[in-house]
Amino acid sequence: MAKQLTLEQIQNFKGKYPKQIWYMFLVEMWERFCFYGMRGVLTIFMVDQVTGGLGLSERSANLQYGTIQAFVYAFTFVGGLFADKILGFKRSLVFGALVMIAGNFIIAFNPHTFFYIGITFSVIGTGFFKPNITSMVGYLYKDGDHRRDAGFSLFYSGINLGALLGGALCVYLGKSPEYGWAYAFMAAGTVMIIGLVTFLLTKKYIQPIGNKPGTEENLHIVEMEQTQQVVEADVKPVKPQGWWKEYLVYLGALASIPIILVLIKNENFTTVFMYSLAAVAVLYFLFELFRQKEVGAKSKLIAAFIFIFFYFVFETFFEQAGGSLAIFADKNLHHRMLGFLTIDPNIVNNSANSFFVCIFGALMGLFWLWLAKGKKEPNTINKFGIAFLLMALSYYLFYYLRYTADDKGLTSLGIFTLAYFVISIAELCLSPIGMSIVTKLSPKKLQGVMIGMWFLASAYGQYGAGLLGASMSAAEPAKAAHQATAAEIIKQNFDRLYSYTDGYKQMAIYCLVAGLLLIICASLIKKLMRGVR
Repeated sequence: MAKQLTLEQIQNFKGKYPKQIWYMFLVEMWERFCFYGMRGVLTIFMVDQVTGGLGLSERSANLQYGTIQAFVYAFTFVGGLFADKILGFKRSLVFGALVMIAGNFIIAFNPHTFFYIGITFSVIGTGFFKPNITSMVGYLYKDGDHRRDAGFSLFYSGINLGALLGGALCVYLGKSPEYGWAYAFMAAGTVMIIGLVTFLLTKKYIQPIGNKPGTEENLHIVEMEQTQQVVEADVKPVKPQGWWKEYLVYLGALASIPIILVLIKNENFTTVFMYSLAAVAVLYFLFELFRQKEVGAKSKLIAAFIFIFFYFVFETFFEQAGGSLAIFADKNLHHRMLGFLTIDPNIVNNSANSFFVCIFGALMGLFWLWLAKGKKEPNTINKFGIAFLLMALSYYLFYYLRYTADDKGLTSLGIFTLAYFVISIAELCLSPIGMSIVTKLSPKKLQGVMIGMWFLASAYGQYGAGLLGASMSAAEPAKAAHQATAAEIIKQNFDRLYSYTDGYKQMAIYCLVAGLLLIICASLIKKLMRGVR
């Protein structure tokens, strides 16, 4: 006979992690493979002038990268809003996955010709997919559960396995003479199919979470084993008159493709769009803020907004990985590390962060738990501050690369990798814990929207990263690299080396200031959080 189960009982899991978290990160793992695989090849594909790339200048490629990534993350705000109010997390995820798959295969058919139309599909699909798994993870924990940070760290580490594999494979396929750019985009689309199938096969195990708003559920256990807990729900369908809203969202998303395409291809329109979206997002946040009636809800939402703002600042520096650092790795790094290991620097650039997160993500979560038991764990504000201080150190290491260059303008892949190790630890202090604190501080009905705003902050960070990368780019050479002499290529290498490393030094200073500011203001922000850790 089935035993009745409430959501509270699901949240009262034994051990460090709930069983349902494994199903969720499996799905997200394949999406990360797709996303980071594409991210890793975007800039080097755009600057490629020889093997079928777009042939853009470094400055234009940085701006275009920032624009594309900004739209990807901006659409997560829209996707989170529709998931919260109309679709539910599950339907939004499935729709987003289908559109992403279509986008990747459109590009793969002819990357040079169909890149922009395909990337527009990917922008919309990612927007509907990305916020939802994260929001569902938040529902696995009660408010105040100290295991939440460890859970998000594990989730964050697990999904980076997909990012590691995608980052390495897609760069290898794209730059390989035997395969080429089409195979890179085809691989990203194929693994997204695997992710969608995985979700469809496992969604019954997380049935109480992420359903369409308006359903009424009776939760019950149908199976209990040592290794898994299978949870199902009797779901009463929503009222028939609400069906049209769901299909209107789908049609509206597809109808927006030509508009997004125009915005992506025209950088001037992007500025107008980004400012307009920022105004709408802030006004909507203020609208929801002043609607809150629960005691302390307003101050906690303000604290969440502060964390979201500093995440935007963090992402502006962190996302050089897909822009200026990708070009720097392609043009200015040796292919040997530690004296014996030969590897494409772009594979390191695109996969080192995920590699270190996979290794140290769960360990960081356990480290926070160990500190919490001894009541020595730093609060979330100080973790943010530490992240910025580590980021400052990493960009100083990137700056230091100018002092290890040889007479051809090529510098140390080992120091470059060490800088990525530091930046990865910085990310682990902020990103998974940041998502966790946003779900803690947000009312349940606004979690999708607030996670959407978290990704929207990343959108502005991506856009800012593109602007920074473009401002650091060296002056456009008189000749393309494949037409220049050896002496001209060496001069281009040194111009790029000094231009980019000057910028990295400035970023190190800005990160240092931001970290100190957070630590100094920690007590004030802590009051706004009203005891939430």
